[in-house]
Amino acid sequence: MSAPEQDNKQRNREIAANEAERQTVSAVRVSSWAIGLAIIIGIIAVAIVWAWLKR
Repeated sequence: MSAPEQDNKQRNREIAANEAERQTVSAVRVSSWAIGLAIIIGIIAVAIVWAWLKR
């Protein structure tokens, strides 16, 4: 292969690696929000059940 083709392949590999890293960071961010929301909903559900049982 010629040098420009090799350079282009290397550039594409770097772009793919950067995109994979961005997707991973985004997935972690979304997962964190989902876990936090699930915890809040769980606390609300427990509070409602506890209040219902204490009436």
